[in-house]
Amino acid sequence: MHWSLIIYSGVITFLTRFTMIFLLKKDILNDKAKKILSFVPSAIFPAIIFPPIFLDSTGALDLDSNPKILAAILAIIIGYFSKSVLATIFSGLISYWILIFLFNF
Repeated sequence: MHWSLIIYSGVITFLTRFTMIFLLKKDILNDKAKKILSFVPSAIFPAIIFPPIFLDSTGALDLDSNPKILAAILAIIIGYFSKSVLATIFSGLISYWILIFLFNF
C-alpha cells in the first residue's frame, strides 16, 4: 500500500510537470516574458541555499563558529575562479567536512 502510493504520487508529479514542459512551445512567450523568466533561477537559488547555511535547527540565525559559512565562502571563491559547478560543489562539501573533522564544530 505504501509503495503504490509513493509510485502513484511520483507518476502524477512527473506527468503534471512533463505536460507543462511538453506543451509549452518556445515561440509562445514574447521577448519580455522570456527576459523576466530568465531571472527566476537567480531569485530562487539564494532562497534555497542561504537558510541551511545561516540558520540552525531551531531557525535562529547562527553566525558564531559556523563551519557552513566558511565552507560557503571557500566554495564561492573557487566557483568564481574555476567557473565550474562541480568544482564549486565538491570544494564546498570537502571544506565543510574538513572543518567539521579538524575543529569539531
